[in-house]
Amino acid sequence: MIDSVFLNGTVGVGKSTVAEALSTLETKSGHHHAVIDLDQISRAWPPPKGDRFNHELEMANLRDLVVNYRRAGVEHFILAGVVEEASEIPRYEAALQSSGFLICRLEADAATLTRRLRLRHADNASDLEWHLGRAGELAAILRVASIDHFVVDNSGSSITATATILKERAGW
Repeated sequence: MIDSVFLNGTVGVGKSTVAEALSTLETKSGHHHAVIDLDQISRAWPPPKGDRFNHELEMANLRDLVVNYRRAGVEHFILAGVVEEASEIPRYEAALQSSGFLICRLEADAATLTRRLRLRHADNASDLEWHLGRAGELAAILRVASIDHFVVDNSGSSITATATILKERAGW
């Protein structure tokens, strides 16, 4: 039984937005669930040497959050983040105490990603430049890694339609 859905994808693809939409569907279904935005639980500066994206902090925080969420009765986890390597999947499964782990890679065409990132980083040119560069780089890494169970194009579909596909694929 799937109890954890991991929304994987490059920056600007809509992982957090889709996670919130899936949460809304889960609430309507009466399922006890938690949404965890992995970017938020790894935010700390400066990152330790050799851990550019605070991944180890993310994993430690995830393990601790899951203990508390499970104690509170959470049945389903919705994660928004990035997993680039197959070797990381067992670490996420263990941190989540997961009995079933489903990874969906969200994709969006280049024009959609650029538009979203320009809106998100309109006030910071250096952040925009970094994210525009990272979007293509990370999308290529994720395509090559090919560790996702399925891929959904999140360019033009409604967020609710994308979340509904995830809910159905998870069997929720």
